[in-house]
Order: sequence, then C-alpha cells, then structure tokens
Amino acid sequence: MSCSKPREEVQCRTGYDGSSKWSVYIRRKIFGKCSSKNDIESQMATVTQIQEATNADGQPIKLAVAYSDQVHDQSKYAAYLPVYDNTTKFPPTPLFDHDDRGRHADLEKPNLLPKHSEQVKLVKLTPRVGSEIIGLQLSQLNDAQKDELALLIAERGVVVFRDQDFKDIGPEKQKEFGRYFGRLHVHPVGAHVKDHIEFHSIYLGKDNLYRLGRSDSRLTTTGYHSDVSYEHQPPGITMLTLLQVPETGGDTGWTSQAAAYERLSAPLKQFLEGLRAEHSGFGQADRASRDGHFIRRDPVKSYHPVVRVHPVTGQRVLFVNPGFTKRIVGLKDEESDAILKLLFNHIAQSQDIQARVKWDDRTVALWDNRVTAHTAISDYDVSDDAEGLRQGFRITTLGEVPVGVNGLKSEWD
Repeated sequence: MSCSKPREEVQCRTGYDGSSKWSVYIRRKIFGKCSSKNDIESQMATVTQIQEATNADGQPIKLAVAYSDQVHDQSKYAAYLPVYDNTTKFPPTPLFDHDDRGRHADLEKPNLLPKHSEQVKLVKLTPRVGSEIIGLQLSQLNDAQKDELALLIAERGVVVFRDQDFKDIGPEKQKEFGRYFGRLHVHPVGAHVKDHIEFHSIYLGKDNLYRLGRSDSRLTTTGYHSDVSYEHQPPGITMLTLLQVPETGGDTGWTSQAAAYERLSAPLKQFLEGLRAEHSGFGQADRASRDGHFIRRDPVKSYHPVVRVHPVTGQRVLFVNPGFTKRIVGLKDEESDAILKLLFNHIAQSQDIQARVKWDDRTVALWDNRVTAHTAISDYDVSDDAEGLRQGFRITTLGEVPVGVNGLKSEWD
C-alpha cells in the first residue's frame, strides 16, 4: 500500500461484527511507506474486545474493553481500567432538587480546619485559586468536615489533598464519598469502570492510539473547560485521583472563573449579565460516534447564563468555556464569535488567576465546576523509555440549574 501525501494519517475502524472484536488502529506513513495493520498491532496492539457482561440492573450487555491484555495483566489497578457499556441506553437526566452541602457548613470551618492545630494546615496554591490541606484523610472525614470542605472548595475553586488512601478504599466507598456532595453523573459517551458506570475512567497509555493520535490535528492538547457544562444541571463538585502517573508531566491546570469575571470592565460585566450562552453536547457525541463509541444518552444542549451566581458564596462567575460553549444567544454570529474569543482567551491566558497541580499516585483534587475551568496537560511521552502512562478516575456530582444575575435562569429546548 502507498500513501499519497507525506505524513498522511488514515484512521481505519471496524465495527462489532459478531467476532467479539473492535479494531482501532492508525496507519501512519513512516520512512516512505504506510505501516500495515499487522505492523501497528505488533508494535502497539490496541484491540478493543467485546465481553459479555451485565449492567447494574442485571441485564445482559456488551462491554467494550479499551486496553490491551498485557496492560490488564501488568496493572496494579486493573479494576479501574477503561471499559464502555455498549448496550445500555439512558433516558434524559430528570431534574432534581440539589442540596448544596456548603449551605450547611460553619463559615469558620472549625471542624475541617481547627485553629491552633499542629497537624492540619491550609496552604494556598496561588493567591486567586486553589488550596492544599495537609494532615487530613478524605476517607476519614465526618459529615461536618465534608460540609465545610464543600464550602472551602466553592471559595477557593480547587482543594488538593496529598498522601491519601482514597484510591485504595474501593469503588463503593469512593462513590459513597462522592454521593455525599450530590447526585453522581453518568457520562453519556466516556469510558467508565467495570460494574461502576458512575466513574469516568482516565487512561492514557501507549496502547491507547485514539488519545495518542489527538495531537496530530491540534497544536496543543491543552483546552480549558468545565465538565459537561451542557447538562441542564451541570456539575458541582468533581474529584479526581490518579492511580499511575508519568515520571514527569501530566499536570492539571485550573483557572478561576470568578476572578476572570472580576477582571472584566464594568460595562462588559453589565452587558454579559443579561445574556445566555448555548452549551452543547452534540459535538462530543459526534466525535465519540466517529471513534466507534456507543452513545448511552442522546446529547442535549442548554442555554445557561453567561454570568452565573454561586448558590452558596454568591460569587458572580464567568460561565463559558471553549469545550462546550458554542454561541451567545441573541447575538449575531460575528458578535458572538468575537466576544467568546475574547472570553476564551482571557480564561486560558490569564496565568495570574490560575493554578497548576503536579500529581503523584496518592493525590486527590476536588474542584467546583461552577467557579473554575480546568485542563489536562498532556505533555509527556507514554513509550517504555519515556515518562510512562497516566491512569486514574473521576467522580462527578451534579449541581443545581444555573441562575444568573437578577434571577436569570437557564433554559433548554
């Protein structure tokens, strides 16, 4: 076979054909010729096998396993490797009343941060966003401490804990911890953990060709976003822990959307406070479908206030992100594009309202999606002689229907 253009990349896929296999491979022109399917698979096998399984209701499903057998056999945390339920369809997420635990907190946080404690310390990551708590185990927090933690996360945007046993307490206790802060989100297209679809599995290793191929179409893999902001009730608190980390790289960055709003001029603030923006999940669903993934829930879009008000702190927050915000409702295309470009650049480039966290395999970060945007920083090489793979999981809780200034509420079709 020959390639018509230098460095041409052709993505080839086969669907489930009854032979219990999906194949996803990339043929890349190397040294004047294209690598064959066999060449690619011998160097970097990525065969997604279909297993017979059951879902939480005991119904039979087909489970796509998105890692190689070798990785599974060698992984210390194989139970958290990515799988895809390729059968179960979910209805639209029903609206519900969200009780933000931060409302129940003591403003002084005496339970979480006792005064004069020699063991428990609070350290700011940067002046505008992020804090680290030293001397506490998340798995041992009582309800009063969790309430105060929810308030602190809302105030500081992201809170980091080191030297944690959270990754070792098991999926049920991990979900129980997350559920304290709100209803758990089920990702409509993303990878999850076997038998625990509420987990969002994060895995970037040398056998994950889809993720490795991403950088060929973009200058950078960095992209600030608020998780699944297209939901009618977008996420509140999210927690992330990594099970395996590269030797260096793979950090996560956060930016304060509250500080981003505060930096705007008074006339621009006033203008934006009366507007809604469209947040859409259709693009994410389209990309997942093209990559051969099953769409568990039909995509949705919502029209959220551009400036939302946090239900506990009362902070005004710039609630747009380049990941899911498509347009500002009521403006002409050129107007909307120009304003969103301004806001997106402001969010991404304002390093004086950002924080960056370096991971190890005992670190847990919790953040409030209502007041921050974040990005993974995929700056590492996953080959054997380089930095290595990155594996972890995310648990996301849903919050309230966004409300903006003067009671401006979200809408949807």
